Amino acid sequence: MILSDKRILEEMEKGTIKVEPFLRDCLGSNSYDVHLGRTLAMYVDHSLDAKKHNTIAHFEIPEEGIVLEPHKFYLGVTDEYTETHAHVPFLEGKSSTGRLGIDIHATAGKGDVGFCGNWTLEISVKQPVRVYAGMPIGQLIYFPVDGEIEVRYNQKANAKYSGQPNRPVESMMWKNKF
Repeated sequence: MILSDKRILEEMEKGTIKVEPFLRDCLGSNSYDVHLGRTLAMYVDHSLDAKKHNTIAHFEIPEEGIVLEPHKFYLGVTDEYTETHAHVPFLEGKSSTGRLGIDIHATAGKGDVGFCGNWTLEISVKQPVRVYAGMPIGQLIYFPVDGEIEVRYNQKANAKYSGQPNRPVESMMWKNKF
């Protein structure tokens, strides 16, 4: 079951869902549109290692936009800061984004109850495409949770992505023990 627009507004009123900035026009019948933030990043090294801390270089999207290229991997960020305290948030691309050949996440479309922060986007494109800061990039949908949550994500000692800032965050796989 997905929350409707009225239920999203009710949950925002209760404080279990937070979206900042919130624009009423971005609320769909069962989703909330999120926008591409001003900062993108790319990994510094061409070859990545899952056991090491791979660094990224941040850069700003200029006013005239920036052309993303195929076969390159970009990290982006939502302009919106979100908190979800009683629901499972899912981030999906908008159909208009997909029709431009833009994928906004490689695998991480689901958030956890208790996630607080801006969403890092895992962006790849099928052909060169110019993108702009502030453009609609995806939509959040919310699912109710069946059962009581023992520990919310933002309360876990090992939550690697809690409190994400308004700039892309690199993979923290290296913090896992394997």
